[in-house]
Parts: sequence; structure tokens; C-alpha cells
Amino acid sequence: MKADLILTQSWMNAIPLLQASSFTDLCWHLRMPFKIGQPKKQIVSKTVERDFEREYDKLQKLEDQTKKLHKDMKKSTEADIAMSKAAVKISGDLLSNPLCEQDQAFLESMTALDTAMKRMDSFNQEKVNQISKTVIDPLKKYSSVFPSLNMAVKRREQALQDYKRLQSKVEKYEEKEKTGPIMVKLHQAREELRPVREDFESKNKQLLDEMPKFYHSRIDYFQPSFEALIRAQVVYFTEMHNIFSELTDQIDQAGLTDEQRERENEAKLNELRALSIVADD
Repeated sequence: MKADLILTQSWMNAIPLLQASSFTDLCWHLRMPFKIGQPKKQIVSKTVERDFEREYDKLQKLEDQTKKLHKDMKKSTEADIAMSKAAVKISGDLLSNPLCEQDQAFLESMTALDTAMKRMDSFNQEKVNQISKTVIDPLKKYSSVFPSLNMAVKRREQALQDYKRLQSKVEKYEEKEKTGPIMVKLHQAREELRPVREDFESKNKQLLDEMPKFYHSRIDYFQPSFEALIRAQVVYFTEMHNIFSELTDQIDQAGLTDEQRERENEAKLNELRALSIVADD
């Protein structure tokens, strides 16, 4: 089975995210006081702040959901492998049953069952390998992007705190009497503020531009994976239908319905119950 998967990852190099529910929590995670040198001038508008928090919240949920899906997919494939291995062991145990040495028909049935279980295990392993390559590995790679995104948010928050501190410093000198020394210090403070302000505005703009792009790109990234998952399941269950149809033809007693088989088994069980060694006292 071959499932082609083309995943574009060029857009995965930035977009920050930190696990916090608000900017107050964000600063707590960064071990920064939320109010450091708060200037009178509003640096970030409430609209921009709301936009940033909204996009951040979506990315945080996306990170949590991606990690959970990756974990669940691994558990699913591990359970699939355990199931098919257990089926092979059961058929092998039945094949080694002493009855197989005495009853040729039983031997043939158990041989057919053992062959079917081994074929099932082989196709199951192929399915699991395909899912690992086309679904689980891409999920893992996608999850690995978020730590770098978190660092970008930290840098943006650090730039914001520096901006506030220097803006507050400028305002302090602007409020003082305009003497020569004060004007010199005011000029120096403004010069110090300018590159810091530009740095924050650049980081802030980049995040506001790229966070929505990163979020919406998740569809393009994951759609090939989910299509590959569906194809792998379709191929596997098609093969299982063929295997068990062949097995039914090999071991089935022609002309018997399920009800007839049930009555036949019940009759044989009653014969066993009638034996003195199993009779109730």
C-alpha cells in the first residue's frame, strides 16, 4: 500500500505562543511583574490587545489538541498491534491442541485459522507503519513547532516591557522643568526609546500577521494526513474482508444457518452436561 503525503512546512518557523490564559498570566509565566514602569501613554490599544489574546488563545488550544491527537493515535496503533499479536497467539495455541493430532478436520480448520491470523497480523503491521509515517510523525513534527513559537511571544513581551519602561522615563522628563540638563536627558531618553519602540512594533506586527496564517494553515497541513489515514483503513479492512471470506469458505459447514449452528452447539453441550462426571450432586 502506498499513500503519498506532501506536507508543506515552510510556514512553521515562527508564530509565538505561551501557555497562559491572559496577558497577566503571560507575565507571570515570564516571571515579570505586569506593571513595570507603566507609562501614562497607552502603548498597545485595547483592540490590538484583544486581537493578540484571541489569536494566542486559538493557538494554545491548537497545541493542546495536536498533542492529544498524537497521543491518542499512538495508543490506537499500539492497541491494533496488541490485538493482532494476541489473535496469532490464540490460533497458534489452538493449532497445538492435542485434538489436531486426532481429528484431521479440526487440524485443517485450525491450520486455516492460523494462516488467516498471520495474514491479518501482516496487513495490520503494514497499516500501522503507514499510519505512523503519514499521521503520527507529522503530528509529532507539528507539535515540535510550538516551543519556538512560545519563545517568540516571550521576546515580544520582553520588548513590550522595555518599551513601557523607556516611555515612562521619557514622560518623567517631559513633566519636569525644561532646563538645559533636563532637555539633554529628555533627548537621550527619546533616542533610547526609538529603537526599542520600533523593535516592539515590528515583533507585534509580525505576530498579529502570522498567528492567523499559522492557525489557518493547519488544514493544509493535516488534510493529507487524514486522507492517508482513511486510505490505510480502507485497504486494511478490504483485505480483512477477503481473508475472512476465504476462511469462512474453508471451515464453514455448507447449508447451516447461524440458528442451526447454535442449536447444534447447544445439543452437544447438553450431551456433555449429561455425563456423570459433570452432573450436579
